Amino acid sequence: MDGIKYAVFTEKSIRLLGNNQYTSNVESGSTRTEIKHWVELFFGVKVIAMNSHRLPRKGRKRGPIMGHTMHYRRMIITLQPGYSIPPLIEKRT
Repeated sequence: MDGIKYAVFTEKSIRLLGNNQYTSNVESGSTRTEIKHWVELFFGVKVIAMNSHRLPRKGRKRGPIMGHTMHYRRMIITLQPGYSIPPLIEKRT
C-alpha cells in the first residue's frame, strides 16, 4: 500500500462517489496494474476501470533556488456495483 498516498476529497471527487468511483493520489512510479492489485487486496473489492492523469507541478522557492513539489498521479478507480470502500477520513482528537 506504499504506492497509494491518500484519498482526494474535492467537489468533483465527491460527485463521482455517486457513480461508485473513488479518487486518490498515488506515486508517479506506480503502474496501473499495481494500484489495481493493491486496492483489490486491501479493500476486498473488484475494480472494473481505472483512469489516471498527472498533476501539474507547483514551484517552490527556497532562498535563491527554485524547486518543485513532489510529483503524484491522480487515479480515479471505478468499482463494480455492490462494492464500496469505507470512508478514509481519520477522526482527530
